[in-house]
Amino acid sequence: MDAQGWAGASVLAQGRLLDANAVDYVLLALYFVFVLGIGYVARRAVSTSLDFFLSGRALPAWVTGLAFISANLGAIEIIGMSANGAQYGMPTMHYFWVGAVPAMLFLGVVMMPFYYGSKVRSVPEFMLRRFGRAAHLVNGVSFAVAQVLIAGVNLYLLASIVNALLGWPLWVSVLCAAAIVLSYTALGGLSAAIYNEVLQFFVIVAALLPLTIVGLVKVGGVRGLVEKISAGPGGAEQLSAWPGTELTGFANPVWSVVGLVFGLGFVLSFGYWTTNFVEVQRAMASKSMSAAQRTPIIGAFPKMFIPFIVIIPGMIAAVVIPELGAYKQAGAPEGAGVSYNDAILLLMRDLLPNGILGIALAGLLASFMAGMAANLSSFNTVFTYDIWQSYVVRDRDDRYYLNMGRWVTVGATVAAVGTAFIASGYANLMDYLQQLFSFFNAPLFATFILGMFWKRMTPHAGWAGLVVGTVSAVVVFALAETGVLDLPGQGASFVGAGVAFVVDIVVSVVVSLVTRPKPEAELAGLVYSLTPRSARQAATSGEDAGWYRRPGLLAGIALILVIALNIVFA
Repeated sequence: MDAQGWAGASVLAQGRLLDANAVDYVLLALYFVFVLGIGYVARRAVSTSLDFFLSGRALPAWVTGLAFISANLGAIEIIGMSANGAQYGMPTMHYFWVGAVPAMLFLGVVMMPFYYGSKVRSVPEFMLRRFGRAAHLVNGVSFAVAQVLIAGVNLYLLASIVNALLGWPLWVSVLCAAAIVLSYTALGGLSAAIYNEVLQFFVIVAALLPLTIVGLVKVGGVRGLVEKISAGPGGAEQLSAWPGTELTGFANPVWSVVGLVFGLGFVLSFGYWTTNFVEVQRAMASKSMSAAQRTPIIGAFPKMFIPFIVIIPGMIAAVVIPELGAYKQAGAPEGAGVSYNDAILLLMRDLLPNGILGIALAGLLASFMAGMAANLSSFNTVFTYDIWQSYVVRDRDDRYYLNMGRWVTVGATVAAVGTAFIASGYANLMDYLQQLFSFFNAPLFATFILGMFWKRMTPHAGWAGLVVGTVSAVVVFALAETGVLDLPGQGASFVGAGVAFVVDIVVSVVVSLVTRPKPEAELAGLVYSLTPRSARQAATSGEDAGWYRRPGLLAGIALILVIALNIVFA
């Protein structure tokens, strides 16, 4: 963390920023009543650990689909992507159209049949069945660490809203924000988190859509926005998605495109969406394999249009908020009292009247709570099942693990309070988050994809590839931080992810060739070529009947739409 630290990372840490009135506070209070009420009602349906951790595998696809996208619609989307929009402009769209939707469709069509069909309770448990205990433990521990770090980001931003509203010290705001999320997550488990995420999805859209419209009117419409961005820092390049040289840090446009397609679009994106249990957990809570497959595909449709209410406001803020414009013009100096992370709040401060401000604030709080609740609900599942039950306290009754899951949720919340200090030191939180993804998700994806399609890959290769791949990403980060590698922007994340992926593949292949693989009989349902086609196909009758419930067809429609968006905004 830099010298500004906890007390001065941005304008959000400098006391009350938003002039909310009684109407705004009433709207916020009503929202919190609904949130805690959902947690209380969901608690009544929790009688087993499966109910608490996976909602009894009984939720419909539309619920899990909206929860799937809402779980990701936290700090990464709202603050991180608006900060990227303010700093880089249209190239940020790649995080959605290249770096999300294709991987979400791949998860639904190809990987969910293996996850759901094997009836595992977590991604690390899938690793246990495919590679054995060593890979299982490595993956479980690394995932748990990642979730605590990312939960700290959401908690820091949630506390920032409380701080901006009430002027409370940020550490008090952190504790209050943590208590709110802990309340409903510990009460109702995954069901409470998922149903709140559905509510939060609509609240977020209701908050950000008016802000985008008012912002465009303020700046003179799309034409006015184009003119002002063209005349400012970054120029017209920030109005075109490709080649995105400022975002990647590569001066050569060809290498920039390679970095976006391979580093972001393949390694980081597929690594995040297909192996991150925060997202996969929502699909695994579905009532059938068809519903599980449709969960990420349904989520892909709103995902491809979210940039218009997240990135565009950031771009608007960079040209209409004087202090943010000066910050960008000066090259983002330290100690400026403002940062790109402030884009959305500053825009709300200057453009929204009371009443609408209350809705917008509820939307921001919803996004941060959705993100943190997703981190907590996935952390408690992995820690309880894959670490505590597997290696610490075995063979206890189900009630013990249900209660343990609630205490683990409390512990994770306390740990997130600590990791919020780390998040406070970054002017653009997307830099921090992408770095974490290059450490934890990129090597895991390499292990997954190789193990799923190559039956010869051995248990020893599973854990060795993960460890060496993660270390290689950390080395790239250290080289970039010390100036040995000149990788501005988020280039270090893209390069680190690519290196981690390649190193993991190479190590896994070499280790596999000198060690013994598992018998083929133990790999059915875990390796593509050894799993019967019938076991990979969802039902098409009963509740799963109808062309609009066919995962492949829905995925095809979504793919055509996202290709069209890439062409239009190229």
